[in-house]
Amino acid sequence: MEEQVYQPSNDDYDGIGYYALRLAMTRTLAEEMALKQEYLTGGLSVVVTEAGGSTKKDFQQKTSRAVLGAAMNAGLVKKSSYEIHALLHATEEAKRGAIINTSSEANLAVKIAIVRKSHWIAVAIFGESAIHPMTSHERCGLGVMNI
Repeated sequence: MEEQVYQPSNDDYDGIGYYALRLAMTRTLAEEMALKQEYLTGGLSVVVTEAGGSTKKDFQQKTSRAVLGAAMNAGLVKKSSYEIHALLHATEEAKRGAIINTSSEANLAVKIAIVRKSHWIAVAIFGESAIHPMTSHERCGLGVMNI
């Protein structure tokens, strides 16, 4: 049986949300580096960062700063209002997905992948949250915006 590969239907959009989630979910540095190389060869721009916080407010602030800094330092976005605006909207959407139904006192630790192709940008968040170590469980969020 031939393995089926996910193929997005719109070449311009290229399903970058899928690529961002896949990258955020890598478990080892070697796996992350191999996937980043594959993406770069395929014409995607990528960067990975991490964030964590002990409350929703703390987590949200740290995540926004981490995403903005990583994307600007990697050259994924320029210092223009429309590029930063799109990045921050994608980040807010991803954060909402990751923290929905989370206690305001939960600790969160996540890996964040940012992927860009042409005028599309995706922010994927994958990690864990817990109030107590015995209650730790995985969470994810995704935001995709047009620049």
